[in-house]
Amino acid sequence: MDVSRQDTPGDASAGVKGELTDDRFVGGTDLARWKSPAGRWLASRAQRLSVRLGPHGALILILAVGIGFASLLAFATGSVYEAVTDADGVAGLDHPVLDAAISLRSPAVDAAVTAYTDVGGTIGMPILGLIATTWLAVRRRFWTPVILIVTAAAGSLFMTIAGKQLIGRARPPLSDAVPPYEYSPSFPSGHSLNSFVIAGIVAYVIILRARSRRTRVVTVTVAALFALTIGLSRVFLGHHWLSDVLAAWTLGAAWLTLVITAHRLYLTARKTEARTAGGSR
Repeated sequence: MDVSRQDTPGDASAGVKGELTDDRFVGGTDLARWKSPAGRWLASRAQRLSVRLGPHGALILILAVGIGFASLLAFATGSVYEAVTDADGVAGLDHPVLDAAISLRSPAVDAAVTAYTDVGGTIGMPILGLIATTWLAVRRRFWTPVILIVTAAAGSLFMTIAGKQLIGRARPPLSDAVPPYEYSPSFPSGHSLNSFVIAGIVAYVIILRARSRRTRVVTVTVAALFALTIGLSRVFLGHHWLSDVLAAWTLGAAWLTLVITAHRLYLTARKTEARTAGGSR
């Protein structure tokens, strides 16, 4: 059992008070504590923004800047991807993996995987994200989960669109794919990127309030398996190359790290605000 926080009755876990008592800790780790000089420097800048814009305003601005970094990351990843493709590095795995996937197909398996991969598509993921966002926002009676999930999803979608326009890579041949066919550029895999980010940020928001280590482990495991299997389903169906999925996971991990860092800076600003308010009384 965690000793950093205890169950509280009534509305104590809702709103700002709930963020300061519950969201700050994962196990015994205080997310508003920065050990490295770089972290402390970032925290000091975030606190200055919070004084001018308010904690939520600072969070939104930091996330907006993060989307700018995400666009640069998508560009850099695309440039590296082109170099790797030219050198036949990671892309050298694409054809053997696709051939292996084709050998495992059958009408029943194809139908099951197609139904599953649709969960991570342009309809399934927004619905799942909306349900999770609404549930978390109502339960916690605060806007922070909404801001985090919506911004994470928006950045993921932006990177998907930017990456496809930048690279314009062709998908595997239709003769090697399972219908219904898709015709947009192949890099990066949007299903893989969006499922990774949305599952990851929802898991993060959930484990902030998880009291037991087992709950945190199960939550992270379920989110990771979901992202992994959605990505692999894209390769199995011949809708993406393996390297498209690997790049999507890399982009997703980097963007998720930025969003979580922004939230930690927000919590730091909230803690400082609470201390200042307490000292002025």
